[in-house]
Amino acid sequence: MKIVFMGTPEFAVPSLQALHKKGYEIIGVVTQPDRPKGRGQKMSATPVKEAALQLGLRIYQPVKIKDESFIKQLEDLQPDLICVVAFGQILSERILNLPPLGCINVHASLLPAYRGAAPIHWSILRGEKKTGITTMLMNAGMDTGDMLLQKNTKITPEMTSGQLHDELKEMGAQLLLDTIELWKKGELKPHVQDENLATYAPLLKREHELIDWREKAEKVNNKIRGLDPWPGAYTLYKNKTLKIREAKMYQVETTKGEVKAGTVTKIVKGEGFVIQTGEGSLLITKVQPFGKKIMTADSFVNGHQLEVGYEFSSC
Repeated sequence: MKIVFMGTPEFAVPSLQALHKKGYEIIGVVTQPDRPKGRGQKMSATPVKEAALQLGLRIYQPVKIKDESFIKQLEDLQPDLICVVAFGQILSERILNLPPLGCINVHASLLPAYRGAAPIHWSILRGEKKTGITTMLMNAGMDTGDMLLQKNTKITPEMTSGQLHDELKEMGAQLLLDTIELWKKGELKPHVQDENLATYAPLLKREHELIDWREKAEKVNNKIRGLDPWPGAYTLYKNKTLKIREAKMYQVETTKGEVKAGTVTKIVKGEGFVIQTGEGSLLITKVQPFGKKIMTADSFVNGHQLEVGYEFSSC
């Protein structure tokens, strides 16, 4: 079986490595072009390209996958199957119809829930208790193809998007292998997605990163977990961005009068500081000041003389 693999970020690397280790003939790896990265804007390869180089595989990096010249190259390869894992470009119907066994996609949600670009982040942002991996036959829609296999996993109360990402990328690799083995034997029946159950996970924007302290403590904590390690949930401290990197629910004593959301209500020595939300409180344990590295909230308190009564801004 001749396979073309399409993928770009770290999430796709275990799937590529699993296919290679299993002994499948990977005749080409398609990934996004090198891009400038970091303060020096040095050109950097995608994680999938780096992995493909280590495996000695042929690499293709079309600027636009719909370009006629690239499609001709793909047709000349004559793949039996195309595997797609977080590639980052929409495939044309011409490409989708090219391989006899179709195009199989690995998606990081239990479809039809969380279609789109950021399913891992949004599953935590919206307080889900479980998620998983779906393999599907691709069509012209955005994650709307017929489903092949699914496997679920729990989202624990402390789990961050980074931790969930690492769990799901390995799960996705194994589920891809399982899917291919059954699919090539004709032992899988595709299942149509129920459009009535569809939800979406759009690209994250700057507006999604700002903490609104007027929301419930649990929802604020979901935002902090869901945006860690990237891009990070933030508030404003003395008109500068302060990313909140870690927090936990905190039970406070009953106080007289109303406390404004965003107010520091307690300094917990050796741990951090407590902030009042619209309902409930959070103990902030790790932060990242603008232009600096992540530090303990306790160190931030000591270094910035943060005191009870300070009001963090959400705008």
